[in-house]
Amino acid sequence: MFARFRPYLPTTALVLLILYFGFHAFTGERGLLSSTQRDAALAAKSKELAELRVQRQDLEARAKLLRDTSLSADLLEERARSLLGFGHPNDYVVRVKP
Repeated sequence: MFARFRPYLPTTALVLLILYFGFHAFTGERGLLSSTQRDAALAAKSKELAELRVQRQDLEARAKLLRDTSLSADLLEERARSLLGFGHPNDYVVRVKP
């Protein structure tokens, strides 16, 4: 009985291999059907990158004001009070999560 199907084994193996790779080409992690998930992830990461760039520019501007060539007295006082925990009795403190 096995001898009767022996000539078809290579063809069957090849068809199964083609079906396996075809299935994963469509449904795999990088398959054709997962492109919408990749696009959504790319959009989310692009938005996060834009937010981080804005945050970096803000930090660079604040760091520039703390350099000895262009020292901002107000910013220096604000940082010193924040780090040391001091405040004037008439100051209003508004805490904002970073």
